[in-house]
Amino acid sequence: MSKKHAVGAVLLWSTVASAFKLSLRYMSPLQLLFYASLTSLVLFGVIYAREFTPRKENLRSAYLGLINPLLYYTVLFSAYDRLPAQEAQALNYTWPLILVLLSIPLLGKRPGAGTAFGLFLGFLGALVVATKGNVADLNFRDPLGVALGLGSAVVWASYWLLNLRDDRPLIEKMFWNFLFGFLYISIVVVATGNFSVPPLEGLAGAVYVGLFEMGVTFLLWYRAVEGDMAFASNLAYLVPFLSLFFISLFVGESIAPATVVGLAMIVGGIIIGKR
Repeated sequence: MSKKHAVGAVLLWSTVASAFKLSLRYMSPLQLLFYASLTSLVLFGVIYAREFTPRKENLRSAYLGLINPLLYYTVLFSAYDRLPAQEAQALNYTWPLILVLLSIPLLGKRPGAGTAFGLFLGFLGALVVATKGNVADLNFRDPLGVALGLGSAVVWASYWLLNLRDDRPLIEKMFWNFLFGFLYISIVVVATGNFSVPPLEGLAGAVYVGLFEMGVTFLLWYRAVEGDMAFASNLAYLVPFLSLFFISLFVGESIAPATVVGLAMIVGGIIIGKR
């Protein structure tokens, strides 16, 4: 059963980059975040309702909710709003490389030669994607979009490290994170004048993102890792490549050869770095 969970999670996560880009045709990044996070909050609230037990440990979510969903998805959706989906998802996928970099000072881990080469290869791949293969010229079509794409990876890697110290059950943690996060998002949306009811197409996309990027897929992945971590971890490398297929199919983007090459370098760097 764990392998089915892993396959389901990988397939669903492979579609979300397309869902981001399609939804952003009808709403702003903050509007997408508002309705998607509301969907996730309802989902986790329904699941958590029977075990609802407020305790002081849940105050951790007061700051975790600032990072995820508020900061992470604001940066990520803004990157998708400015860049082609294929570029934004490739840059965001550098987060395991950034996780290794952050773990050096924070966890006191010393990188070996293989890890150093993996980092070099992976970040060079990100540069290939961002410059569309013109690495020597360092010509970025949208420097801010590239910064947002890489910034989302930094935020997610930081959030992942903070979660290492959070031993609350997954459902409890996700509910409280999204409860605090949705409160922050609501304030930001109203304060920036982004509150409005989107067209039905945009609302449907936001619900899809809330269910399958932020919600159900995390539960499937958690079960998959519990059952067979090696299988799930190896299968996860397919996500960015399957994502390119769905981006081409649903968003209509022509996938650039530089994106495929750069993404292969990023994934290769992650694999080498882990070893």
